[in-house]
Amino acid sequence: MKKLRIRFLLFVYEKTQKLYRKFFKKKKRQWQFSQQQLLEFQSDSLGRKLGEFYQRNGFTMIPKMENHDVHHLITGCGTQFEEEIAMQYLLLGNGKTNAHLLAAIILGTLILPEYITMYVNAFKKGKDMRPFYHWDFESLLWQNFEHLKDFIQQKHTITHF
Repeated sequence: MKKLRIRFLLFVYEKTQKLYRKFFKKKKRQWQFSQQQLLEFQSDSLGRKLGEFYQRNGFTMIPKMENHDVHHLITGCGTQFEEEIAMQYLLLGNGKTNAHLLAAIILGTLILPEYITMYVNAFKKGKDMRPFYHWDFESLLWQNFEHLKDFIQQKHTITHF
């Protein structure tokens, strides 16, 4: 039964992805780097980690959706359907709101309700992180990945006197 529910979600995703990019990402441009170029960044950089993410998972870059893939890296959310829904909850907790995100959360929760604990925990995790959902990660590809991830995951900067 779960396989059937996931096939339905996959069908909905495939039918709505292009519309989402057309209407919600119309002002956004695709990144100026290829997957191969990402692999040429320094080994500890965000760019290199993203290139390795694509390679490891057998994914290809989707124009205007590159930040979404960085969100997977920064948050540690996987790419299974229940994890994708959890990431939408995390982004909601982080402050992001739009019709597509809310629709994904509602539909995902209705179709895969057995993961509600995961979703709630993801929402809480997003609230505890610095707001990052609106960042332009293309300009940060040269940055050290671990430092960037640590900065985002610390909501309050620790100050030592």
